[in-house]
Amino acid sequence: MSTAPRLTALDALHRSLGATMTDFAGWDMPLRYASERDEHNAVRTRAGLFDLSHMGEITVTGPEAAAFLSYALVGNIATVGNGRARYTMIVQEDGGIVDDLIVYRLGETEYMVVANAGNAQIVLDALTARVGGFDAEVRDDRDAYALLAVQGPESPAIMKAVTDADLDGLKYYAGLPGTVAGVPALIARTGYTGEDGFELFVAPEHAEQLWRALTEAGAPHGLIPCGLSCRDTLRLEAGMPLYGHELTTALTPFDAGLGRVVKFEKDGDFVGREALTAAAERAESAPPRKLVGLIAEGRRVPRAGFPVVADGKVIGEVTSGAPSPTLGKPIAMAYVDAAFAAPGTEGVGVDIRGTHEPYEVVALPFYKRQK
Repeated sequence: MSTAPRLTALDALHRSLGATMTDFAGWDMPLRYASERDEHNAVRTRAGLFDLSHMGEITVTGPEAAAFLSYALVGNIATVGNGRARYTMIVQEDGGIVDDLIVYRLGETEYMVVANAGNAQIVLDALTARVGGFDAEVRDDRDAYALLAVQGPESPAIMKAVTDADLDGLKYYAGLPGTVAGVPALIARTGYTGEDGFELFVAPEHAEQLWRALTEAGAPHGLIPCGLSCRDTLRLEAGMPLYGHELTTALTPFDAGLGRVVKFEKDGDFVGREALTAAAERAESAPPRKLVGLIAEGRRVPRAGFPVVADGKVIGEVTSGAPSPTLGKPIAMAYVDAAFAAPGTEGVGVDIRGTHEPYEVVALPFYKRQK
């Protein structure tokens, strides 16, 4: 029996704006409002407004909250300062990636773990299973928050019109409590677009008031509502991994080229340490397939799962692909054999329904904003 998708606090508003809705990780979410290309370009050049209320918030509190999170996750959470955030991962005992996460330190003994929508329950269950023996509590706070994001070069100007919080002093991957358009919020300088921007965690009952205020403040700056479709092309151009595509339980952080998030030097044991130690050694001696960027020479778009080929042999697999509005060409991320991973490697193609389309191998990301 299929269950009806969950609705965010902004569902009626999205429909009133004419959004095309889609089922995403069990949620009914806006895919686009009008043109995906226009929404993408608005974020790159002006600003876009997103509803991300499908993300999963899990609060961890208690005297040993930091020690517990350092045990449960691969990062060293004990070194995260008050008001700062850290990108990290949770893995299985065999080192396979369960999810990539952002952990915000909200207070001396309080943290918020933000999981991907499709993995929120899995992460919650894993943390709950791992907390035994620690003086810490894991709380499911998914219903306590709506999450709005303002992304793009105009986002600081838009936010300054609706808050007196110290945005100039708010660094990337930091968060502070404040009031935005009269609404209490956690204001985080984070995002998934490759642009400057803010993510605003608020009570669901305040979501519509905040959306309307941001829309009004953003109008002179060219802000428009944006759906999940352009969020995907934005993160792809920025070389940001997506769980289920670049990250899976079949891969360790070292396989994904993200071994830097694993902190072996932290105190105490952590879940997956032994397997990840072996994975790190393997990556040194016999590099696994590497994640690279591919830019099409033609117009055909590669999709996840398409084989990457060279010399008539399969040398890898596309994990994400789409037309790039910024580059004006189809692009893809793919895992390829290390021998073919160097930028400029010749003779690499993607098998698109039996035809080997030529592609240029490039370093990630495809796009990097000017500071």
